[in-house]
Amino acid sequence: MLLVHAVNAFKDNYIWLIQAENSRRVLIVDPGDAGPVFEALKQKDLTPAAILLTHHHADHTGGVEALLESYPVPVFGPAGEPIPSVTQPLQATDELRVDPDFPPFRVLDTPGHTRGHICYLVENKLFCGDTLFAGGCGRLLGGSAEQLFQSLKKLKQLPGNTEVYCAHEYTEANLRFALAVEKDNPALQQRSIETRQLREQGHRTIPSLMADELATNPFLRSHLSHIRTAAETFSGRALDRDESVFAALREWKDNF
Repeated sequence: MLLVHAVNAFKDNYIWLIQAENSRRVLIVDPGDAGPVFEALKQKDLTPAAILLTHHHADHTGGVEALLESYPVPVFGPAGEPIPSVTQPLQATDELRVDPDFPPFRVLDTPGHTRGHICYLVENKLFCGDTLFAGGCGRLLGGSAEQLFQSLKKLKQLPGNTEVYCAHEYTEANLRFALAVEKDNPALQQRSIETRQLREQGHRTIPSLMADELATNPFLRSHLSHIRTAAETFSGRALDRDESVFAALREWKDNF
């Protein structure tokens, strides 16, 4: 089994270190800042094997060049994004061999937050950057609502025990919005309480489980009639497609 270490960066970013079994070698996911990564590698006595990038935003790529000065490793990233440091451009594939110490990864094309965003799936662990958040999803910063809807529809098909390793600690704010959409959801109410307690104790809320996202994340629930009613009330118009409901939810959250 792979181990995953969280590295805190900036105000609310997570950089993930995926450690191979019986090895000190790690894959670095979305290193927006090199400093905390260097510190974590030293503290845990770990050595990078490669860097994995989900999209081009600076808070996910800003530390790459500094890391490469000390560790000249391959850099995997989306083929459709402008990232000069990428040496291994990727599109969707069912078997990506990153390094002999690691099992094969599945690469998923998940545009919407950006035009070329990708996610990485290994074992039951999904590294989804800014596509799917605990209780929410990414803003539209280059892609379209239709693209993001389809990307999340793809992620919804993953097993309920899939661990969701997103890149930001946005859970509390996301769940406040979710409660505005469906305040009578008991699973959501309980998750909100548990999340608040975790944060008060200084704990992270990531990873979440896909099963919990399906039960509480409104952006994965736009097919439900009461979600549609809430979105129609916000938008002031009839919404006849799940995609339209999703787009209204995203607009609502942007102004929440």
